[in-house]
Amino acid sequence: MEVYLSILKYNWGYDSFRGIQADIIRSIGEGRGGGKSICFQVPALATYGMCLVITPLISLMRDQVRNLRNRGIKAEAVYSGMSREDIVQVLDNCILGDYKFLYLSPERLTTELFREKLMRMHNVSMIAVDEAHCISQWGYDFRPSYLKIREIRSLLQKDVPILALTATATPRVVDDIQQQLGFKSPNVYKMSFERKNLIYVVRHTENKIGEIVQILKGVPQGSAIVYIRSRQMTHDIARQLNEQGISAESYHAGLSNVERETRQYDWTMGRVRVMVATNAFGMGIDKADVRVVIHYSPPDTLEAYFQEAGRAGRDGKTSYAVMLCDRGDLTQFSRRTANAYPPIEFIRTTYENLCYFFEVGVGEAQGRTFLFDISEFIVRFRMFGTTVNSALHLLSNAGYIEYQEENDFRSRVQVLLHKEELYTLTSRDEMLDKVLTALMRNYTGLFAEQVYIEEELLAKVTGLTPTEVYLALKQLSAMRIIDFVPHRSSPTVTFVRPRVETQYINLSPEVYADRRADYERRGLDVKNYLQRNDHCRSLMLLEYFGETDARPCGHCDVCLQQRRDKKTQLSVEKRAEKAIYNLLSDGEPHMLSELDAFPYSPSVTRSVLHKLLGEDVVFENNKTIRKKK
Repeated sequence: MEVYLSILKYNWGYDSFRGIQADIIRSIGEGRGGGKSICFQVPALATYGMCLVITPLISLMRDQVRNLRNRGIKAEAVYSGMSREDIVQVLDNCILGDYKFLYLSPERLTTELFREKLMRMHNVSMIAVDEAHCISQWGYDFRPSYLKIREIRSLLQKDVPILALTATATPRVVDDIQQQLGFKSPNVYKMSFERKNLIYVVRHTENKIGEIVQILKGVPQGSAIVYIRSRQMTHDIARQLNEQGISAESYHAGLSNVERETRQYDWTMGRVRVMVATNAFGMGIDKADVRVVIHYSPPDTLEAYFQEAGRAGRDGKTSYAVMLCDRGDLTQFSRRTANAYPPIEFIRTTYENLCYFFEVGVGEAQGRTFLFDISEFIVRFRMFGTTVNSALHLLSNAGYIEYQEENDFRSRVQVLLHKEELYTLTSRDEMLDKVLTALMRNYTGLFAEQVYIEEELLAKVTGLTPTEVYLALKQLSAMRIIDFVPHRSSPTVTFVRPRVETQYINLSPEVYADRRADYERRGLDVKNYLQRNDHCRSLMLLEYFGETDARPCGHCDVCLQQRRDKKTQLSVEKRAEKAIYNLLSDGEPHMLSELDAFPYSPSVTRSVLHKLLGEDVVFENNKTIRKKK
């Protein structure tokens, strides 16, 4: 372990591993695998060769590559949206260079290009699979592309250890992950799901915004996240919080990359206290001082709730996870199932409309990828966005198409002026001049065609922020000096097989019926969590994830109410006991029926009487009682 500890200290500045990290790293070192980033990054650095990291989160992938490079560690990434030329260059770098990490989105595993290159990568030392629950059909975010991971192991020149990482997996999913990845024997390292510093609360209210304001003002320190299901509502709630004097910003997948990065940066730096966001926000977020995570509406699954709520209190200090619920929420679960798993005929209609949208004929388009404007699609065919999105994912799971909601397309620039015209410009300000000069010095071919660029590189060489670089590029484009296509995330649809006749679209039970039933069960688990008031919230979550030996947390809303109820009960019993003593103070026998006149429930009165009888203070005889002398 000394080697691993020295690597940890040198690259990350930590003196020791946390929790079960050391056990996992030791297992990798012994070639067995098991099953977040430290767990594979440290052993990869201690081993000759390169680690393949498979993750579905493009933003997280880019963040980790950036962080590794900042530490002087060679890392590359391949993901949807990159040009073929860029992908070839990255893969060739990993074959010929001494790279330590290659990050991949799972969809890249199925491409012929990647498989050809992989067979030439003789230096792969291990495979790390992040968000491994996606490989299980019983996981809450199943992705068929993850099933290809097992296949790529056979393409490697040697048997390498594989590490599967997930923060939210039930025992059933854990077993399925190991089976799908071909583990030779069970090998699981599991930390307790218990978060002792996190206080779980359910609030039933018909005034959710008022409740949010009250909570945020009651917890004045630290940052907060408010999760909303609707993109539009993120803006509305953020505006209302700002009107109440609470600094807030909205965040969802519909914002531009620059808007999302700027808003996340402001929140991370503490310039904005509350991020009001859809579930597009949070993956890879490790902000230590989040004191409150509020769910405006119940999430679809307890796995999603646990992961999102767990973004509070990463520093170990007392924090709160609050789920709000009104009467309408309790009636929504059946509708959610219908939206997530629409009728088969609707799915077939969606497929047919998709083919019309892209003008694809029967037997055509296999392997072709199209940029997909879902807003235009739902308007043209008069369909609902939520159910269309679900239908596209089901068609993807069934293998007819590959639907990617987020593809990262890099910025592109082409210089529109001739070189001579460029040199004669005199009206540019200093910032525009810096950016244009940096473009000319760092990229070739700008006068001939659109060239992929990175705002971060331009920011580094100019000393500007990425936002300032972006604004400068926009201004240069408005002045018709350059043609600038900004960095964007755009959905795509790839036809995995040739278009088939609509009536032949078939969804197997594993894709539709079984998963619909499982989704419905998960919704009932969330509903049960909302409605139960007799069982510790923390215990409900722990038991859901297979932990049955934990104790009540003592500080969730249920535990606190039970403590108050117990205190009230003891007070009532004390008064009832005093009343019995007063009744028997004359030393005479009294009929048991006289106790019925006491202003307490019969159960309380009988309980107190049995206590006094057991203590031999009161004597009972022939339906009468008297105090013993």
